[in-house]
Amino acid sequence: MTGEMQQAKRPVSAALAGPYGHPFHPILVTVPIGAWVASLVFDLASHVVDDPAFLARGSVWLIAVGVLGALAAAMVGLLDLFAIPTGTPAFRTGLVHMSLNLTVTAAYAINFWWRNSGAGPHGAVPAGPLVLSIVGLAALAVSGYLGGKLAYRYGVRVADEATQAAGFRH
Repeated sequence: MTGEMQQAKRPVSAALAGPYGHPFHPILVTVPIGAWVASLVFDLASHVVDDPAFLARGSVWLIAVGVLGALAAAMVGLLDLFAIPTGTPAFRTGLVHMSLNLTVTAAYAINFWWRNSGAGPHGAVPAGPLVLSIVGLAALAVSGYLGGKLAYRYGVRVADEATQAAGFRH
């Protein structure tokens, strides 16, 4: 294994980013993804129920949970990015992945503010915030694809094959 490959597999700080072969970033990203998907479900459901206000309020809370979770995932993800050698395809992919995620997080922070401006949520979610959520999730899907590429194609922060092989021995 080359030195660059080995560098991208080892954490900058195991205490902060997770131990070798078991990074924290992939588990932390489930919080914003789940919260934002659920918020869209609440948004859509607010258009088909008789009393939509509780769903609109719930969606705002889910957006807030997602933004906070995304910030935590971003801090750990940044440590993973530092482990990737600069100038490599993996590093460039990581930069695009990070940029998309920061843009999505900013969009959801704006969405949170937009929904709370004025009297706050009181009826079905308006078209503007709904569209922003849909666009945000679409961008998040692209970023998730790139994150998968980092882990499954480039093996960033994934244990090397010799370590993995131990799980298949009798």
